[in-house]
Amino acid sequence: MNGFTIKNAAEVCGAKINGDCDLSTVLGEIIIDSRLVKKSDMFVAFKGEKTDGHKYISTALDKGAACCLAEYVPDGETRCVLVVDDVQSALEKIAEAYRETLDIPVIGITGSVGKTTAKEMVSAVVSQRCNVLKTDKNFNNQIGVPMTLSRISEEHEAAVVEMGISGFGEMTVLAKMVKPDIAVFTYIGHAHLEFLNDLDGVFRAKTEMLPFVSENGTVIVNGDDAYLDKVSCPQRIIRFGLGENCDVRAGNIQVLPDGTIDCEICYEDVCFPVHIPSYGQHMVYAALEGAAVGFAMGMKADEIAAGIAQYKTVGRRGAVSDTGYIFLIDDCYNSNPDSLKCAIDSLMLMPGRHVCVLADMLEQGEDSARIHYDAGEYALAKDVELLAAYGPMSRETCRAMGGRGVHFETKQALAEALPELIMKGDAVLVKASLGMHLEDISELLKTLSERK
Repeated sequence: MNGFTIKNAAEVCGAKINGDCDLSTVLGEIIIDSRLVKKSDMFVAFKGEKTDGHKYISTALDKGAACCLAEYVPDGETRCVLVVDDVQSALEKIAEAYRETLDIPVIGITGSVGKTTAKEMVSAVVSQRCNVLKTDKNFNNQIGVPMTLSRISEEHEAAVVEMGISGFGEMTVLAKMVKPDIAVFTYIGHAHLEFLNDLDGVFRAKTEMLPFVSENGTVIVNGDDAYLDKVSCPQRIIRFGLGENCDVRAGNIQVLPDGTIDCEICYEDVCFPVHIPSYGQHMVYAALEGAAVGFAMGMKADEIAAGIAQYKTVGRRGAVSDTGYIFLIDDCYNSNPDSLKCAIDSLMLMPGRHVCVLADMLEQGEDSARIHYDAGEYALAKDVELLAAYGPMSRETCRAMGGRGVHFETKQALAEALPELIMKGDAVLVKASLGMHLEDISELLKTLSERK
């Protein structure tokens, strides 16, 4: 936290200073896991469901933490602890105050799907010109965002911050901390409907960010999305997509034999070819998001194209591999109706028999059964040859597939059946919500070989 001291932190959150504190000490990062503490970091003690972070305050200080943020001081601890009534509220105030000290462009990214992909693509593009700090892993919530902001240091020239929510009011909290100069909205879709009710609710919750975008900032929206296309705000708006209403557009889209994509991107009077080194038609939108941010920052077409070409898939988000037996699309990081349909569309562009291995899409609210049935109807209409799944809601998906759907009561039963169901040369999509843990199934599929 460049130039931000213990004194600054204590003042902005109204903390009571306990113990031996050098208030002039400049803080490092905000850390919530004592095992990861480094010299000068601030350890934040949360009371969790499984453990109480206050038990690790002394450990964090032993490892070199400059101070700890806590709701009480453990018995016998005489070193620097900032005591507050509510650790979460204090953490947000500290992050908000530190953000105010930064004079680099901060790019905030949200949406129902594609946030992490957009974050990685935008970072790849902006990195052609700037030293970029980006959100690590899935640190995109009310704890992760302060941690991300605290990592911005003197050498960074731009920051890309992913912002994820599941309920109303959460984006307001995040946006007050991030105060983006550029805000990117990927898509309004069927995510967290258990809490946001419907698409209108998703739109309202996501666009809570708008009042916090800097006055001279830029708002970048998906112009092909019916909700985002109607966004109105005082800031400059750049629309991206395939439609004529979009400022940054893609055309001449070609899916190559290895699943990667070539296309052309146009903005104003500039058109240029790009290569997207990743699987899935949705990656065209990610490239457009990166290009839109690049243009908003005054970057040139060749810089943008070079950044897009350097994009790398993160974890299990559409990771494609040719195992020598099958063509595997490992997309089991998360799932909702919109991302599943997009994944099926991309699967159908691959050679071979098309197989979906699925499990439940979580947090779909009262209409979950219908949503899962609709997903099966969509797969059937696209001519998916086989759909194998487990989970109570996925029973509906298989039911919609008729004789092409096979449902299993447990993941173990699914795993035991797959070697007989999958054939050499198949293109296999593995997708489900993270909580269904289909990563084991992906690893199993990588080991399949021709039976003797």
